[in-house]
Amino acid sequence: MTAPQRIRDKLANRSAYSYRSDPNVPGFPDDHPVIVYDGVCVLCSRSMRIVARGDRDARFRFVSAQSLTGQALFRHYGLDPVDFETVLLIENGRAYGKFDMIARVASRLGSDYRTLSLLRVMQLLPGRVQDWCYDRVALNRYAMFGRSDVCIMPDESWRARIID
Repeated sequence: MTAPQRIRDKLANRSAYSYRSDPNVPGFPDDHPVIVYDGVCVLCSRSMRIVARGDRDARFRFVSAQSLTGQALFRHYGLDPVDFETVLLIENGRAYGKFDMIARVASRLGSDYRTLSLLRVMQLLPGRVQDWCYDRVALNRYAMFGRSDVCIMPDESWRARIID
């Protein structure tokens, strides 16, 4: 079993809202989709700004993976809480990672974001190929896009949607 498949299985094998019964996961508002992202990754932070800007109904909430809640969620799903292998989407109590997360988020942002040609092409590929591509970027994200020494502060457009 490959690493991408293991992550997909780890996330899929948990029952909906399983984190609610985990005493190590602080309670957080999960009535809207929640994205757990690497807050020191420049690519991840820029991507969250794009999501916030495109999310006209302000439905998405954001959690830095470095926060207590982010760390607890990574541990709950059996993921490395230091070397983040994926960004997580928690939606309707279920967790999605890697390309599954990207596709789900993009599909909720409207036609301007859904029709990105790369996304459309990627959706035609098998899941393991999608995740392999995701992993190539994720493994090299700091070298390609940069890293901040501290979590990048969100701008006004999404500051109110941050979960600590």
